[in-house]
Amino acid sequence: MGLDDKIKNAAQDVAGKAKEALGKATDNDKLVAEGKADQTKATVKKTGENVKDTLTGDK
Repeated sequence: MGLDDKIKNAAQDVAGKAKEALGKATDNDKLVAEGKADQTKATVKKTGENVKDTLTGDK
């Protein structure tokens, strides 16, 4: 996984956590759901890249 991809995925995860926290603080269920979705997308991307790295022998 390239460093740029790692940074983008981490940023998406952090933004999702912030969005979820803001949604909880303001009692906005839609924002909470969007935050959780952003975190899930980041996790899926990280997993896909890790699988690719494992298959190609990259670390």
